[in-house]
Amino acid sequence: HGDCAAWMDVARAAGLIDRSNRWAGGAATLVQLGDIVDRGPDSLKIIRHLQQLSREAPRSGGRVVVILGNHEAMNVLGDLRYVTPGEYAAFATGQSAARREAYFAQNRDRILADYRKVKSKLSEDEIRLAWLGKTPLGWVEHREAWAPKGELGQWASRSPAIARIGDTLFVHGGISIETAGDPIERVNREVAKAMAAADDRPDSPLNNPLGPLWYRGLIATDRDAEALRKAKQYHAAIPPAQEVDRVLARYGANRIVVGHTPAKRPIGILYGGKLARIDTAISRFYGGPLTWLEIVGETMTPNSVLRSTP
Repeated sequence: HGDCAAWMDVARAAGLIDRSNRWAGGAATLVQLGDIVDRGPDSLKIIRHLQQLSREAPRSGGRVVVILGNHEAMNVLGDLRYVTPGEYAAFATGQSAARREAYFAQNRDRILADYRKVKSKLSEDEIRLAWLGKTPLGWVEHREAWAPKGELGQWASRSPAIARIGDTLFVHGGISIETAGDPIERVNREVAKAMAAADDRPDSPLNNPLGPLWYRGLIATDRDAEALRKAKQYHAAIPPAQEVDRVLARYGANRIVVGHTPAKRPIGILYGGKLARIDTAISRFYGGPLTWLEIVGETMTPNSVLRSTP
């Protein structure tokens, strides 16, 4: 969530990067569980560093896997509720003012119509000034980058919703019984298809409360998911531990690692080691502890480090 300093602290403490911020993880596999963006100002810095590491890691037998989070999908869909001014500023250049004016000119009729829905007698100049006032420099470039065919939109679309590495499943939100009815490859294919089309329908894989980007039911009561199950007349709710068992059995895996639901407390290893909850509210926005999970063989080890800057 846009806290690059926290990301660097964790990556360095985990032995994944050196003092020059280059890959030092050898043959390790780094899995980042999504929600890189929103709430903080430095999302683009983190993305660029992960892209750099993804190029460097294979040289020593390592690997970087970035899982798609719901906030990356929200940026592609144009849901900008949690984008901070600093994120737009990161895209700004000396040409941003001109590009913003050009965007207004190209989208003039739509912008005028939107404003006049609220105040029908506004002049074009009044609307233009109002729109410029609420549209920060870098906004146009941000939207172009995160469009489905933009550089970051395409980058995010290549991120899997679910990854299986060894005997471990990695997913941003969670894997519901409904999702586990499909093979992982099909789930990822449908999510990528929705990203490419910016599919914002309520039942889109990018919005579905039972889908891998949003589902919280493996670790908490998920009212949205239960409401959908009731509306669709799906099965009745079962205890999370039983759902985890059924999902693992479906995919022949031993454990699931999830993020998405922030909690300002240490990493939780649940259900006898079958599920790890690793979102400890790391971003400065939340102020939780800086943590990472290490998996070696069948052993999961939670780790933490203090912030290097106050």
